[in-house]
Amino acid sequence: MDNNLTKERLQDSFEQKSWTEIKASSSWQIFKIMAEFVEGFEKLSRIGPCVSIFGSARTQPDSPYYQVAEEIATLLVAKGYGVITGGGPGIMEAGNKGAREAGGKSVGLNIDLPFEQTHNPYIDADKLMNFDYFFVRKLMFIKYAQGFIVLPGGFGTLDELFEALTLIQTHKIGKFPIIMVGKSYWGGLMDWLRQTVQITESNISPEDLDLLQVVDTAADAVQVIEDFYSRFVLSPNF
Repeated sequence: MDNNLTKERLQDSFEQKSWTEIKASSSWQIFKIMAEFVEGFEKLSRIGPCVSIFGSARTQPDSPYYQVAEEIATLLVAKGYGVITGGGPGIMEAGNKGAREAGGKSVGLNIDLPFEQTHNPYIDADKLMNFDYFFVRKLMFIKYAQGFIVLPGGFGTLDELFEALTLIQTHKIGKFPIIMVGKSYWGGLMDWLRQTVQITESNISPEDLDLLQVVDTAADAVQVIEDFYSRFVLSPNF
């Protein structure tokens, strides 16, 4: 199935198309992208302060990380925050479940994929959005979050993590807290960033690593968010 899909896409990319066909296809794609932006802006701008929770779609409910994600969402709601996730199973489901069961706002930004991703049942009906484009979805994660909590995940989670890091490092968005949960999981990445990327190759500055905080517990993750906003005399009611 995957090989057939790859073959079709390769054949399509090598096929000669007329300028009219190219222009028509691109124009319709622009309208579709704009529609996703408009829906996201309209819905999320009314929700209020939220924290985005990232993590693997493959994490099972009996995993300690699933349980930590659920607890994090519950604690965030108690502090006045809503929760934004990618809307799928695994860590995302845990985040939405914790928020929903605690009576808070539960937002799901679902992406249409050929595998893995179907939206979970714990998203508020009026806060479920479906996207075709990863870059539109990632913007919504970033634009409407007051912090980012990253649990163990794969390529998608790493993509979201480094997107947030890059935008903060380059001052394209504010210096919102980024918390990585699971010292044993993230320790190797942090060692590589420090030893290879920063010290050996000087590709980042020492202060860039200060953008990340690594914790093990739900309480510690939420406390980082609380400590950050207390410095600015702000609460989720802002």
